[in-house]
Amino acid sequence: MIIVENNKFNTKLKSLIFLGFLLGLTFYSSKIIAQKKYTIVLDAGHGGKDPGNLGNGFKEKNIALKVALLVGKELKTRKDIKVIFTRETDVYPELWKRGEIANNAKADLFVSIHCDSHTSNAYGAGTFVLGLRGNKKNLEIAKRENASILLEDNYEKRYKGFDSNSAESVIGLSLLQEENLDKSLEIASLIQNNFTTKLKRHNRKVKQDNFQVLRETIMPSVLVELGFLTNKREGKYLNSKKGQKQMAKAIADAIKKYVNNQKLNTVDDKVEDVVSDTVEFKIQIASGKNKIPLKSYNFKGLKNVKRVKIGSYYKYYYGVTSKYKSAKKSLKEAKHKGYKSAFMVAFKNGKKVSLKEVKK
Repeated sequence: MIIVENNKFNTKLKSLIFLGFLLGLTFYSSKIIAQKKYTIVLDAGHGGKDPGNLGNGFKEKNIALKVALLVGKELKTRKDIKVIFTRETDVYPELWKRGEIANNAKADLFVSIHCDSHTSNAYGAGTFVLGLRGNKKNLEIAKRENASILLEDNYEKRYKGFDSNSAESVIGLSLLQEENLDKSLEIASLIQNNFTTKLKRHNRKVKQDNFQVLRETIMPSVLVELGFLTNKREGKYLNSKKGQKQMAKAIADAIKKYVNNQKLNTVDDKVEDVVSDTVEFKIQIASGKNKIPLKSYNFKGLKNVKRVKIGSYYKYYYGVTSKYKSAKKSLKEAKHKGYKSAFMVAFKNGKKVSLKEVKK
């Protein structure tokens, strides 16, 4: 009788130990995901010998720096975010150097902060992502920002053939980074939404254009135009502590939300295989307005690429499968081919869902 009870006790003890091990493993796996730090590079436009625009006597380089530092201060309150500045004082890092800082840090996001100017009394905040297209008005903004290249040492060699007044040069510098466009548009929309809904700034919308500082980066990136210093009222607001603090918080809150969204698409590598008729895993390799023929030579040799039109954009998916392990293999293949920013997405019954949801 005593032996039987001991056996029962031993069995229960073993079960509890095993359960504890599983819970510990789950906690450890969750901790790995939670501990991932998202590196955000903040670039205060202009600086040093390049003052930027001087509308109404306000200095763009100073305002951009103050706002960037405030954004960084707000982001540093999060343990899962690492902040890197391209400059923290009144110096001028060359445009290629700003991109190099972000690339070397393997940053998850690059945000360049500027103030706009115009001969009219234009006003409002806008956010830009890199793109080949742009109307004449946007091209003028791109030309002004890219003109900083002419202040750099040895710019003739580094940017051979560049003419800041030539539309052809501006467009030629900017090869569309299809792989990052989707995420760039996401963070740009979040920033713009905060400007317009929370701060009631005039909405100059999210646009694509040809900024050299964005072209230098290999991760999702945006350029923010806080407003127009040439508009006296708006310039005064942006030059004030209140205005800078409000604009900085709007940007920081958007970045925090963006990071949270990326976490929803993070999945533990040790998750067991998932097989389901209602779940599909896809590897998104590109996104843009170009309708590209689905030939393997257009996708670095990847075969069976699928194209889906969403609004005015096309998304390109590789390795459509119901098996997570197969999707993980496809992701590795896509990155090996050069799609470094490719990422996995999941669809349940035709609707996009977070990878975490599929694990349940």
